[in-house]
Amino acid sequence: MYSTMHSFPLTITAILRHATRVHGARKVTTATGDGYREHTYAELGQHTAKLANALRRIGVTGDQRVATFMWNNSEHLAAYMAVPAMGAVLHTLNIRLFPEQIVYVATEAEDQVVLVDLSLANVLAPILADLKTVHTVIAVGDGDIAALEESGKTVLRYGDVVAGESDEFDWPDIDENSAAAMCYTSGTTGNPKGVVYSHRSSYLHTMANCTGNGLSISASDCVIPIVPMFHANAWGLPYAALMAGADLVLPDCHLDAKSLIDMIEKLRPTVAGAVPTIWNDVMHHLEKDSHDVSSLRLVACGGSAVPVSLMRTFEEKHGVQIRQLWGMTETSPMATMAWPPPDTPEDQHWAFRATQGQPVCGVEARIVDDAGTVLPNDNQAVGEVEVRGPWITSSYYKGHDESKFDSGWLRTGDVGRIDERGFITLTDRSKDVIKSGGEWISSVDLENALFEHPDVIEVAVVAVPDERWQERPLAVVVAREGSGIKADDLRKFLADKVVRWWLPERWTFVDEIPRTSVGKYDKKTIRSRYADDVYEVIEARE
Repeated sequence: MYSTMHSFPLTITAILRHATRVHGARKVTTATGDGYREHTYAELGQHTAKLANALRRIGVTGDQRVATFMWNNSEHLAAYMAVPAMGAVLHTLNIRLFPEQIVYVATEAEDQVVLVDLSLANVLAPILADLKTVHTVIAVGDGDIAALEESGKTVLRYGDVVAGESDEFDWPDIDENSAAAMCYTSGTTGNPKGVVYSHRSSYLHTMANCTGNGLSISASDCVIPIVPMFHANAWGLPYAALMAGADLVLPDCHLDAKSLIDMIEKLRPTVAGAVPTIWNDVMHHLEKDSHDVSSLRLVACGGSAVPVSLMRTFEEKHGVQIRQLWGMTETSPMATMAWPPPDTPEDQHWAFRATQGQPVCGVEARIVDDAGTVLPNDNQAVGEVEVRGPWITSSYYKGHDESKFDSGWLRTGDVGRIDERGFITLTDRSKDVIKSGGEWISSVDLENALFEHPDVIEVAVVAVPDERWQERPLAVVVAREGSGIKADDLRKFLADKVVRWWLPERWTFVDEIPRTSVGKYDKKTIRSRYADDVYEVIEARE
């Protein structure tokens, strides 16, 4: 027996139609550095149609890949809609990858057209000639295009390309299982690997974002995706805002704390998303100058463990609730969200907030040991987290690294435990765990404990070789200017927060901690610098 329901395809096109027809008066606002520019969703729909017509004229007639090399702005949003809705595949190029990695992913994906912000021309131009499959570059914004033209590619200005096009487009019927977009992992180990999102997976992920157990985005909201649109679809926030009819604020390249605070004060967004390092910068700026950021009712934060002290500071001092979510490029990326169950005693509230949370409906999670045996959800057993669901990838593009997939489950590379209610607590990345004398030390727990010290601005903990114990922790600390904090002080601070044998003996104080292309601490680089004696290491022992 079959249902009587209409077999209606779940596509980006459906989100586009809904946003522009039902919520046409809502606005997308882009920061310009000296002000803001606005478009309604109805106008966005017209711009989207113009871009689709232009891409057709350029030769995008099927599922060719159209790449973007752009910040978060309204032109990028138009590409987010136009490219998938016309049947092509959007490939957001991560502008922070190494040049050789950009060449690798653009070549493997066979990108044919690239839209590039002219503010990023100096990054793309030196490698543009090496993007062999690209035939046309569309330059967005003001500036000189000469450096791009030296590549021998056809270079067109965005304004000229769309100017003469119709603001209507005959959007084709699309199979919901066909590719809508692709994104590559950040490539911290080996070459980046491609993940291809379908229209169906993107639509379902967007719906999950809008649910109460997700980000509960509605038409009453104004959403500011600080997380970049060039990686993991900005956590799906642009599509969620369009689906819900929420206003959008796009920061473009203005990602410093002062600029972000100005956007929040003036434009009053209610929902935001960014990695912890962004909110850490904002927090320290707010300590120096008084500003009102209380319009934010919810901040989604992930990419790395979110310190409880960061969440408490925002909630207690600024009235802003930060919720930890967990996911990865391979999970579209939202997989879990942390919020305590309704019957949680007050003294356990922050313990739940410190976890990565429960899987949102549609995602299933489990932990397995090294032999692949499924472990119990008892909050004691520790293993690698595996997930599956309708917006979880089941392979990498072109079949790379098949070892990451286990009978329909994605092996995440994250190590942790799961309790009886499904709350996941990550203790480390599998490649970052510290195995000392046969026992595990959690770098995440050490980082969170150290971050609570008022004179610690940033901290990363990595495993380094030890002659006696095989591995021991190295703490890399950015201290508050003028604090005079010493390694012995931090060891004493940790003494009642972790077991004694976890206490690091090796410390180094630095001006900044290296970060990956997506803003996480680059522990691979930290370990390399330690091995090359770049750091001045202080030994503190009892």
